Amino acid sequence: MSPLAVRAFTATSALGRGLEAHAAAIAGSRGGLAPNDFSTTALPCWIGRVAGVEDEPLPGEYAQWECRNNRLAWLTLRQDGFIDAVRAARERYGASRVAVLLGTSTASIGATEEGYRRLENGAMPDDLQRPAIHTPHSLAGFVADVFDLEGPCLTVATACSSSAKVFANAERMIRLGLIDAAIVGGVDTLCDSVLFGFNSLELVSGEPCRPFDADRNGISIGEAGGFALIERAVEGDTSPLFIGYGEASDAHHMSTPHPEGLGAELALRDALARAGIEAGDVDYINLHGTASQKNDEVEAALVARSFPATTRASSTKGFTGHTLGAAGILEATLTLLAMRDGVVPANLGARTPDPLCGPQMAWQSEQADLRIALSNSFGFGGNNACLAFARQGASA
Repeated sequence: MSPLAVRAFTATSALGRGLEAHAAAIAGSRGGLAPNDFSTTALPCWIGRVAGVEDEPLPGEYAQWECRNNRLAWLTLRQDGFIDAVRAARERYGASRVAVLLGTSTASIGATEEGYRRLENGAMPDDLQRPAIHTPHSLAGFVADVFDLEGPCLTVATACSSSAKVFANAERMIRLGLIDAAIVGGVDTLCDSVLFGFNSLELVSGEPCRPFDADRNGISIGEAGGFALIERAVEGDTSPLFIGYGEASDAHHMSTPHPEGLGAELALRDALARAGIEAGDVDYINLHGTASQKNDEVEAALVARSFPATTRASSTKGFTGHTLGAAGILEATLTLLAMRDGVVPANLGARTPDPLCGPQMAWQSEQADLRIALSNSFGFGGNNACLAFARQGASA
């Protein structure tokens, strides 16, 4: 694949707003998880909540899109020069040549939940009779409206791999000449459906999650938003590069990964091949690492058998929680920051390493020259994605 430039990127999570807040948290190994204060009835767990979302409504011109998910999107778009970068791309290429390709797991379902809690004579209350928010496409529609874009507008909802798989969609559309640039990313916010749904599967931990710990007992759910602008790289470019991706579906079980990680391995091998690199070229892997029993078991074994000891690997979900459909873009952002700053994130939360983990695991933060990195995103139903990134001059 021809490398694409990551022209701008940004993220918001429990670690804070914008790139520097995330970089500082990673450098200081400071997590953002806190006891659950969000659900409408008590659920003893820890969450990664973004502070202040409820205090910042959308501007009046976007009133039809008003909901927590789009509020978080609006906060995130207005950071790190992202709006200016998109407007410049629109000016260069035209409104019909910039795509909006976004991933989400639950979209604005929190607003729909609220409507059902406040039914008026069996109907949605008047203030929530806004059809645009009661659909999985709410997020992408809102972002396209903000930038007045007319190009392809696509929502990907493949659970936890959603906002990783949009990178693949963007590459294909650019390569085929359908577009010249794409806004990729995703947003997922906390809601009862997510918290109690995962709890019903006995996947939610009563304490901060501990990825790859021998005694891990479940996930911590978080919320996040993130966006990147990608386009063809040009000579003299200094932007980080998106150099490859892999996708696979193992279709083993609705919520449990294949016991031998076959789909995950297919996605990994596909990403390496498309990027034109070998496993030994990879300096860092941001692991999916949810702290669930099966996911970490499968991923730890995959990394241990596939990469040399010099490759560093860690999960950042101990910092942010599992942000579901936003995990792909959030962890891609953290991967790009790790490469920029030469900081391998700690595998926060783990106290006793799982014996399946190999020497690749970085249990504490490390300084390293990170030229090429991967980011794994493995969703329910075996929706697996792996993204490959490189610094300028480092790709094969």
